[in-house]
Amino acid sequence: MEPEMEDNTLELMNTSVMESQNHVDDLSTKKTTILTKLSNGPVMTGSRKRPSEGNCDKEKEQCIALFDQWSETDQVEFVEHLISHMCHYQHGHINSYLKPMLQRDFITALPAQGLDHIAENILSFLDAQSLCSAELVCKEWQRVISEGMLWKKLIERMVRTDPLWKGLSERHQWEKYLFKNRTTEVPPNSYYHSLYPKIIQDIETIEANWRCGRHNLQRIQCRSENSKGVYCLQYDDDKIISGLRDNSIKIWDKQSLECLKILTGHTGSVLCLQYDERVIVTGSSDSTVRVWDVTSGEVLNTLIHHNEAVLHLRFCNGLMVTCSKDRSIAVWDMASPTDISLRRVLVGHRAAVNVVDFDDKYIVSASGDRTIKVWSTSTCEFVRTLNGHKRGIACLQYRDRLVVSGSSDNTIRLWDIECGACLRVLEGHEELVRCIRFDNKRIVSGAYDGKIKVWDLQAALDPRAPASTLCLRTLVEHSGRVFRLQFDEFQIISSSHDDTILIWDFLNVSTNGQSEGRSPSRTYTYISR
Repeated sequence: MEPEMEDNTLELMNTSVMESQNHVDDLSTKKTTILTKLSNGPVMTGSRKRPSEGNCDKEKEQCIALFDQWSETDQVEFVEHLISHMCHYQHGHINSYLKPMLQRDFITALPAQGLDHIAENILSFLDAQSLCSAELVCKEWQRVISEGMLWKKLIERMVRTDPLWKGLSERHQWEKYLFKNRTTEVPPNSYYHSLYPKIIQDIETIEANWRCGRHNLQRIQCRSENSKGVYCLQYDDDKIISGLRDNSIKIWDKQSLECLKILTGHTGSVLCLQYDERVIVTGSSDSTVRVWDVTSGEVLNTLIHHNEAVLHLRFCNGLMVTCSKDRSIAVWDMASPTDISLRRVLVGHRAAVNVVDFDDKYIVSASGDRTIKVWSTSTCEFVRTLNGHKRGIACLQYRDRLVVSGSSDNTIRLWDIECGACLRVLEGHEELVRCIRFDNKRIVSGAYDGKIKVWDLQAALDPRAPASTLCLRTLVEHSGRVFRLQFDEFQIISSSHDDTILIWDFLNVSTNGQSEGRSPSRTYTYISR
């Protein structure tokens, strides 16, 4: 290359670099000038600035042109600096402007991206009130809820988690429309939407019936020539199994109230029983425990261990615990109905052991010696004693941390099993409290005064609740001592020394003007020959 051309090329290159550098320096200088003006200018916090002059629009255009040429970091820094020089009302205006820009209707946006299932899954966690509100947001939200069958899913979730909902689904037969996939013939979402408030109305009616004592009463007369009492019972949707003083076990059809079968073999009164889908296990005053086939009624096993009457028993998951008038507790391994072996004998009570209950952690026993004893289920070692009752203890139930016991001191006590503290004393029965059961809402007790009392469990666990508010209702229909009862969300079934089994139905209540707390009864009498 000739020297003259080389000099011209270098001159052009130098000129270009200088112009580029000048442009950058110019932008930087202008930015610095703007920031400097902001920094030096007064911050108006108390009063508004004077109105802008006519050259405002031109200056704004220049600022925007410069702003567009900066990097994102420089832009953010500049805006932060700018906002710091504004007054409070200007901040509020900017906030109102930015708020809708930052919001996103993700429920509408997701289906547009082919993600309907995610939108449905998000809305499926809503409760009923929120789901109603969501339907009103816009047509797209309503479409997602409808096509996703979210009212159906809400009802299914309630049925899975709440026994009251599950029971209603079975009794009112809308369970058949649940837990079916979309390929199966199912009603539209609108059916479930209209079904939900009807279920809520049913639940409110049942709760009101419990509070007011409104019920329909059915009565089974169990008299035989030498019988004077029904000592124990258990029921399910199809049958009631009862143990009687006449040494027999009677199985009743729960719908027709007819006696289906009589099991005989004990030589003393049947004092306690429990059954599952395979076997019935009974304890008797003849000191034996018998295992029966629940279908055929055949005796599968007889356990001879206790020296006196077997007063109570419980079995679950291959473990059985029995207790006796001989003051002992026997822990058994149940490999099968015919293979039952004694694991351990627990001794410590100073009087008859009237009742036992257990779970994976503790075995709990109560005695005529006025104490409740707690034992380790896994090791069978003694853990602690619960003291408080002034006379012998006739009944108890144990679940989670709560123990509820009834005594011949006429009181019911609630205990924390972990620390042994008595949480509440319930008073109201006039004689020995013979049987007691509780669920998440209620305690139901039966006593030798012939009365059944319904108590508010949650109020009883609240130390601030007045004692006068704890007993919700007293039911009086038995003419003798109440020996045993069991209940669920819809009914109480009780047995008595008066040789009857009563079914107190709080779901199917007559509305023909019957007096509160009493209902017409249907009676079936079985005469044993």
